[in-house]
Amino acid sequence: MNDTYVTVIGNVVDAPRRYSPDGRNPVTNFRMASTARRFDNRTQEFVDGGTFWVDVECWNELSGNVSGSISKGDPVIVYGALTTHSWEGENGRRSVPRIRATAVGPNLNRGTALFKRSRSARPAEEGAVPSPSSAVDDAFAREPGPPVPARDYEGTGEALYETDTADLAAEPARV
Repeated sequence: MNDTYVTVIGNVVDAPRRYSPDGRNPVTNFRMASTARRFDNRTQEFVDGGTFWVDVECWNELSGNVSGSISKGDPVIVYGALTTHSWEGENGRRSVPRIRATAVGPNLNRGTALFKRSRSARPAEEGAVPSPSSAVDDAFAREPGPPVPARDYEGTGEALYETDTADLAAEPARV
């Protein structure tokens, strides 16, 4: 397929609407806006540019997760296939951009989130050694308490990757 995949960062501008057009596969739709910002050297301020308005559609399990997680005004990041929805209106042919979402999430640059798995992990086989991530997974399943360290930093406390400072070349700052 020659789909065009995009990632759009913006805000939800209407309440997500969930329905099932065929009675089996649920879909959640919402509209989002992404406004470009740039620094104006003349005024020494950030100024808004144009706003990109796009409809987002989420199918199946993503549909339920989105409808139960996001609301109007939430900052989100959407990744999916960019399409054009066209129809015949009173004033002739009309069209709007649409993203068939593969992933939708909160923009953590603008706040915090608490993630809960929508379905449980497969039961462990008898005698199986738990994965390093099981402590992290268990932390989300229990009541709030002390944080569980991320699995990347468990163990020796050493850096994840060795770095040879002799290989690092100094680069001038770009202004």
